Amino acid sequence: MLPGAQRPRRASQLSISGECMRLLVVYHTMYGHTLQLAQAVAEGARQVAGIEVEVRRVQEFDAVNQIIDNNDAARQVREQQQDIPVCTVDDLKAADGVVFGSPTRYGNMTAQMKQLFDSTASLWLNGDMEGKPAGVFTSTASTHGGQETTLLTMMVPLLHLGMLVVGVPYSVEGMIHTEARGGTPYGASTIAGGQGELQPKPEDLAIARALGQRVAEVTTKVRG
Repeated sequence: MLPGAQRPRRASQLSISGECMRLLVVYHTMYGHTLQLAQAVAEGARQVAGIEVEVRRVQEFDAVNQIIDNNDAARQVREQQQDIPVCTVDDLKAADGVVFGSPTRYGNMTAQMKQLFDSTASLWLNGDMEGKPAGVFTSTASTHGGQETTLLTMMVPLLHLGMLVVGVPYSVEGMIHTEARGGTPYGASTIAGGQGELQPKPEDLAIARALGQRVAEVTTKVRG
């Protein structure tokens, strides 16, 4: 290759919008906490020139929808998301970078998010996700209810897919603290409370914006 020449990008690397890089924010939520983080991540990513951001929700299980039908708070959150498309394998394939968000279930991602990862066998076989930057975020009921383990276990399938995991460095304002709130080097987080009664602190949302901006910046450098 001649000096200064750029290696041609594979078809799977080409953005769907010309020169813009496509950053996908994919989340699952029941009471709206990870939805708020997802919106903050998207807001941060949109601060980066050349980035086109799209938000997608994870498909909910029918059995859980029946539970939501009888829960006023969860039903209102579901209604708020009706205009947000469900994430597909094609969405993941077309993206140049992805940020995934899930509440915790016993220190791990939800089964709904795991189902999305489990549906990506064709992407894994073809190497379609290799080299794409990725980040993760979560919400937990308590301070020690999976803030770190959920994010770490979400990284495992990303590494199998060949993605480049991007975290949150301690140079980000608000990362070093002793308060009962979120913020980890593995990704953005927040504390929802045992009944979902808490809301993300402003600092949590700021760190989520920083995560989105960081993944977007890395995406433009790696995929440009």
